[in-house]
Amino acid sequence: MGKKMGIAAERSLRSLVQKWLAPTSGTPVRVTRLSRPQSHAGNCVHIELLLPTRPVGLFFFRHRDGSWSVFPPQAERLVMRVH
Repeated sequence: MGKKMGIAAERSLRSLVQKWLAPTSGTPVRVTRLSRPQSHAGNCVHIELLLPTRPVGLFFFRHRDGSWSVFPPQAERLVMRVH
């Protein structure tokens, strides 16, 4: 498979949850919050790792190219063009 496919696979939500939270069968994860694209925050989810002492979570943001990141996408800026 090509390099582009590898990058896309690395940016999937599943791969980022594995990378950042490293869940196991003994420490499952759950989605606790889901925001819609029309919201101010864009498309994001909050995923918690259920540890014995307390839950630990991260927000994951979906970008325009379909990839996910722990960083939100940059806001679109107004552009002025001359016709």
